[in-house]
Amino acid sequence: MPSALSSLSAPSAPQSLATVDLSWQQDALCAQAGPEFFFPAPGSSTREAKLLCGACEGRVACLEYALAHDERFGVWGGLSEKERIKLKRRRG
Repeated sequence: MPSALSSLSAPSAPQSLATVDLSWQQDALCAQAGPEFFFPAPGSSTREAKLLCGACEGRVACLEYALAHDERFGVWGGLSEKERIKLKRRRG
């Protein structure tokens, strides 16, 4: 999911955001939907966001970005917060 903060660098991140390839955001399907779609209220469904992610060519890059930068909220790369945590644990 594209971020308004994409031009800022994060010192604790593995790479600064200035050096991360964010080209996948240009054609990402999420750019055509509002943020509430990918950041639903607690307890709300993420089904629609995940369906849109599933059709997006940038899904893998988006997911890898979220994992590398410890994105803790919203749907990124088709996975919820809990699903990303489980994936990170499995990867070690």
